[in-house]
Amino acid sequence: MALFDKVKEQASQLAQKAQEAGKAGQAKIEDAQAKRKSDAMLRDLGAALYAQKTTGADNSAEIDRIVGELTAFEAEHGPVATDDATGADGSTPSAGTAGEAEAPPEGGFTL
Repeated sequence: MALFDKVKEQASQLAQKAQEAGKAGQAKIEDAQAKRKSDAMLRDLGAALYAQKTTGADNSAEIDRIVGELTAFEAEHGPVATDDATGADGSTPSAGTAGEAEAPPEGGFTL
């Protein structure tokens, strides 16, 4: 019976670890969805500002609406990253590599 109790305990521990991993995965999904939503709002804000500056259209109500949505979003999710140097995963490129292309191998071309 002692062996059966050990197996049962290990199965319980594995189930708990799997549940914790599932929760961590769900949190990552929710973070990614929040990032996409904030990116979309910032894109809409930029488009509204661009239209206002280039066409002279009075869309200040639209701009105020988007800013209000962003403020509410920040209250729920924390500060919105506005640094355009961040990647989709929130990382920043290392110094000296942004925009630099890798050199082709010696004596050949790459496709």
